[in-house]
Parts: sequence; structure tokens; C-alpha cells
Amino acid sequence: MKLKNVRLISPLTIALGLALAACGGGSVDKDKNAPLASFSSGKGNQATTVNRYLWAASLETLDFLPIYSADPISGLIISEWYVNPESPAERFKTTVYILDSALRADALRVSVFRQERSLDGLWIDAAVNPATGREIENAILTRARQLRLNVIDD
Repeated sequence: MKLKNVRLISPLTIALGLALAACGGGSVDKDKNAPLASFSSGKGNQATTVNRYLWAASLETLDFLPIYSADPISGLIISEWYVNPESPAERFKTTVYILDSALRADALRVSVFRQERSLDGLWIDAAVNPATGREIENAILTRARQLRLNVIDD
């Protein structure tokens, strides 16, 4: 089944804009080189870390979404389904993968899932504009850089 190209996800884009506008300077740990989290993997002395700025920026940027799971060991954030009250016939779910301890664009992957409510009330998978995930990644990266600059300036 070939999915039709759909419009940009305006409710999600609006919600992201509101979330970004609400982001403040917040206090951040002064050690700019320390990872957000460092955990023993249980296999010797090896530790698993995620970039603290990407982690914090991801949680801040998506703070309007209900979080299903947030695991700093694996660098994975999974949201619950979100229904924008202005568009109750569609819902979104987001998964954020932090893949590296460095603050780089290729250390972050965002997947967005969309469903539409059918006439019989069931949720059916729908296409998501590929640019939507990149826009969220860019918003997270921008916020992560702001957080890092705030620490350097302090």
C-alpha cells in the first residue's frame, strides 16, 4: 500500500514552537565535559554515557508530550501518543535516540509516528512528512547548543 504525501504536521509543529518558547535558561551543572549520566553496564568497568545536553534538550523540547519511557543508559526517550485538542482526529508518538556522547548532529535520531482516527473510531497508521523528524532534531540540537553555551558563559 503506497501512502500519499501528507501536509506538514502543523499541530506538532505548533506544540514544538510553544515548548521551545517556554524553555528558559535553567540551571545546569558547571562541569561542561561531564556526561549527563554514567552507569556501570555490569560488564566490568565499562560505562554507558549519553550527551547531557542532548538528553536535557530532548526532554525539554518534547516536554508537552507524555513520556512513556526515558532511559539515559541507552539514550532512548519514547513518548506516549499525543492528541492535540485542536486536531482530535490525529495523534503522534515520538522516539528519540541519542547515539553518542558527543554533541553532534549525527548523535541524534528522531522518529515520529502518526495515526488518524477512522470513521469507525480506530486509529490507523498514517504517513509523516520526513522533514518533521529533522525539524524536531534541529530544535533539540539548537536547545542543546544553548544549554552548552549557558554553561560556558556561567
